[in-house]
Amino acid sequence: MYIPSIKFHYITLSLFATLSFFTISPAHAEQVVVYSARIEQLIKPMFDVFTEKTGIQVKFTTDKEGALLARLKAEGKNTPADMLITADAGNLWAAAQAGLFRSYDSQILKSNIPEHLRDPNNEWFGLSIRARTIVYNTDKVDPADLSTYEDLADPKWKNRLCLRTSKKVYNQSLVAMMIAEHGEAETENIVKGWVSNLATAPLSDDTRAMEFVAAGRCDVTIVNTYYFGRLMQKNPDLPLAIFWPNQKIVDDGGVHVNISGAGLTRYGKNPRAAEQLLEFLSSIQAQKLF
Repeated sequence: MYIPSIKFHYITLSLFATLSFFTISPAHAEQVVVYSARIEQLIKPMFDVFTEKTGIQVKFTTDKEGALLARLKAEGKNTPADMLITADAGNLWAAAQAGLFRSYDSQILKSNIPEHLRDPNNEWFGLSIRARTIVYNTDKVDPADLSTYEDLADPKWKNRLCLRTSKKVYNQSLVAMMIAEHGEAETENIVKGWVSNLATAPLSDDTRAMEFVAAGRCDVTIVNTYYFGRLMQKNPDLPLAIFWPNQKIVDDGGVHVNISGAGLTRYGKNPRAAEQLLEFLSSIQAQKLF
């Protein structure tokens, strides 16, 4: 099986959970409150297992990343939230910069999450990863013609490219990675090339972009891999395949990878329960449910 090379920046994660775990007495705090940018069906199974093991109830609210950050800022010391779970390291960094997180120096978290994959001040911790890769129409594209994200700016892809809107964080982080590698001027030219090659107006989400590719309205797009898996599970006969870009770049090649993660809120009312939940989320058992 081919394993693509993966690119690691400060905005990426490869999570290696160890077998360390812990027991918690139900005599501790009875609840923990979580603000989550991950949808309910992705987080509730983990919370249910945590409650079963500890007796601690998990109350959670889901919303968009930006809305949750704004809410935490507005609530200040009066926030009911003990933890923020969000996609994209950029959002975690922004929350830390805004003073919304507190530091938590945990041996369990240090054991389960390598040092370079968590905040240096222990204010946020990566919990899952997602690769942003190329998906193409197998009836219309020879994979030998694909190579890098940057190459999609080439005129040969004119009227063949679909992209999710740049208003969403996933493409913003991809472009941030490119700025770190190429500088602003070169990256701007690449993005202008992408825009010039668009077959349609930017689309609302990755699934919609793949549907357009499958329908022949464009030939290629850039998506997070889990969206591809979900769509193909529902429609296995779609003419779609993944291509791992940037594999032949010697010094700094590899597919762009980002994280979802969590931090403990500065003014949480249930600090010990929140710490226990965060440690649980880094455990092998919880990682299998992500």
